[in-house]
Amino acid sequence: FPGPFTDVVTTNLKLRNPSDRKVCFKVKTTAPRRYCVRPNSGIIDPGSSVIVSVMLQPFDYDPNEKSKHKFMVQTTYAPPNITDMEAVWKEAKPDELMDSKLRCVFEMPNENDKLNDIDASKPAPVLNTSKQDGPMPKPHSVSLNDTETRKLVEECKRLQAEIMKLTDENRHLRDEGLRLRKVAHSDKSGSPTALALRDNGSNSLPSLLVVIAAIFIGFFLGKFIL
Repeated sequence: FPGPFTDVVTTNLKLRNPSDRKVCFKVKTTAPRRYCVRPNSGIIDPGSSVIVSVMLQPFDYDPNEKSKHKFMVQTTYAPPNITDMEAVWKEAKPDELMDSKLRCVFEMPNENDKLNDIDASKPAPVLNTSKQDGPMPKPHSVSLNDTETRKLVEECKRLQAEIMKLTDENRHLRDEGLRLRKVAHSDKSGSPTALALRDNGSNSLPSLLVVIAAIFIGFFLGKFIL
């Protein structure tokens, strides 16, 4: 089990059944309160294997204390039509049981390993291998300095002035449009009168000429008669 032991440390055991019969297994330990074994018992089919997870609970490690924790994997051939695992172990004869013993070893990482783990946990810097023309762009700062703030205020004022100017121009164009529409309306409404006046003028012109011609004719006739 590799340290530090401030958190749960898990080690896996792989149990394989090389026989042609089903095998029952059970995992025992001399320190049941310090370990959690899943699964701690079961059946392995012929030629199959199973993974057993052994989880060491957190504890205060003392390097001067020698580990006395041990595990034992006990196995026996499974009887046909097995229904009760506990009954199998109770009824099994000593010569039918097989066992393998394992001793626990605790390893604390040295200082160099700690430094390597810390360096490995740091994110690697991202390198941009593409070529760029000119200097690298500077990252934008979240906070604005006084100069940038002043520039923004001046830009806002300039935009407000342009908006007011455009508003005045729009109002002037709207008034001019209203005036032109009124003039056009007055021209349309006055066109019959103007036509009538022109017609009357054109009609009175021949009458006036007739009167003048009559006067001249009368004058000449009177002169010749007299």
